[in-house]
Amino acid sequence: MDPVLLAKALILGVIEGLTEFLPISSTGHLILAGDLLGFDDEKAKVFEIVIQTGAMLAIVWEYRAKFCRVLAGLASDRAAQRFAVNLIVAFIPAAVLGLAFGKLIKTYLFHAVPVALAFIVGAFVILWVERRMRRR
Repeated sequence: MDPVLLAKALILGVIEGLTEFLPISSTGHLILAGDLLGFDDEKAKVFEIVIQTGAMLAIVWEYRAKFCRVLAGLASDRAAQRFAVNLIVAFIPAAVLGLAFGKLIKTYLFHAVPVALAFIVGAFVILWVERRMRRR
């Protein structure tokens, strides 16, 4: 096995592991790191899908008790019903936009430059909101 490829996989795995549970884009960080490492071909995309699937399964495992409580309480628990409704309301626009513009999004936005620009713009928006909140 190629030691350089193993090192790239290790770096990307650490990035995924560190960013998945933080309120930041793990996918965006993988895209940027993969581009910086020169690991952005089709093999890299498959690798990203596999490690992100593992991260999603880890999240499902971590929150399994909450998911089971919600599922068990859908018929009677008001909090569980509210959680399910909120989840559906959040999912529908994302699903519609993803289905309508998925090909365009993949073509133009899943590259290092748009991701880096989105991170920079997002940082300025956060700074602006924080300063605005302090003035109040």
